Amino acid sequence: MLNIEPRRSRTCEGITRRHLLQVGSLAGLGLSLPTLVRAEQAAGGKANGSATNCILIWTRGGTSHHDTFDPKPDAPVSVRGEFGVIPTATPGVFFADVVPRMAKEQKRFALLRGWNPQNGSHGMADQIVMSGRKFNQSVAYPCYGSVAAYHHGFRNALPPFVQLGNQIDRRFGGGSAGILGMEHGPFEIETDPSADPFVVRDITPPTGVDMRRVDRRKDILRRIDDLQRSEELQPAAFESLDEHYQTAHRMITSPETKRAFALDQEAGDLRTAYGKHRFGQSLLLARRLIESGVRFVTVTDGGWDTHQNNFKSLKDSRLPPVDQALPQLLIDLEERGLLDSTLVCWLTDFGRTPIVNSASGRDHWSSSGFAIMAGAGVPGGHVLGETTADGGAVAKDEYFTEDLATTIYMKLGIPADLIAQSPDGRPIRLIEGRPIQEWV
Repeated sequence: MLNIEPRRSRTCEGITRRHLLQVGSLAGLGLSLPTLVRAEQAAGGKANGSATNCILIWTRGGTSHHDTFDPKPDAPVSVRGEFGVIPTATPGVFFADVVPRMAKEQKRFALLRGWNPQNGSHGMADQIVMSGRKFNQSVAYPCYGSVAAYHHGFRNALPPFVQLGNQIDRRFGGGSAGILGMEHGPFEIETDPSADPFVVRDITPPTGVDMRRVDRRKDILRRIDDLQRSEELQPAAFESLDEHYQTAHRMITSPETKRAFALDQEAGDLRTAYGKHRFGQSLLLARRLIESGVRFVTVTDGGWDTHQNNFKSLKDSRLPPVDQALPQLLIDLEERGLLDSTLVCWLTDFGRTPIVNSASGRDHWSSSGFAIMAGAGVPGGHVLGETTADGGAVAKDEYFTEDLATTIYMKLGIPADLIAQSPDGRPIRLIEGRPIQEWV
């Protein structure tokens, strides 16, 4: 079995003055990079430049399977809802009529109609679906991106795991590094990529501060360090801080970083094809990050908890950006030769109730939903699983969240027998599902 060594941390007590100087130096530039930069040191020889990448789309709240990819046109109106159906590119497969482009491009992705979430609670869903393990108070299971970051390490100056948007419920540890430690958590970007200008906190220097000024401040810090070193008694801690500081500096000054975030360098027609909205530009940025060396990008989108006005919300605001941008991402990745080496997933909390409620909404549903995967050898056009006549339960080819997780890990080249160690030294198995054989 593959074992992850227990993480080690060094105390910084006794070097408070220098630490404050370092933090102050970065903060003066508007830079406060999180502790994830420590992962470059931890990666050591594990870096694998050829490993498969991943873009994970997380629609927070629970996207309705009934009103998207598993419609029931022959059911009573109380079940089928307000939308009609349209044929897809795969003969005999129909989608709701509010996702016309997804239907047209169905040959580019695989759809799982047989997903059983086994959970109908927000917060829990973010933890379970994004880690593949049920919530456990005594074990904080890491999300996929954190495991990929630890196992494969850095490719270059950019962090291996980036999260776009903040639409993840953290109450139960969803989307976090868990027992692997904060250094393997995501580098989070909350700025809207469709904004003009698009400025990334911790990466873009404030107005009036150019890279020459950054270098001057770095030189000043070095001179102060030289004066202090002879008086301090913790050289190992100095060296640790030096490496972390240098990693942060390499990140903000590297060509890869500048290139990845330069959305204004994209052709105008391509930006328009993705959609001049937050979701579309986030997917475009995700592609740029993968192209520049990031291994795992999570794109988050909120507002999918449609207890009221389900149909109006889906039709007017939630579905159009996804229907435009997700197929465009797959087309773009294929044209650039990146689709074979990039897994694209769309996951959500759970499904929605078969019966439309009195507020024209659908409530949480824990026994059926959908998942979508594309790229990295996943067979496009494949539709797997079947639900009952009202969409309330899986009737054929049932898979669980741990099976999705195992499939994702296999695609990313991460061993199914991966063992991590908790902070107190206990061995923890991270993966316990079975792969979706039809997709691997």
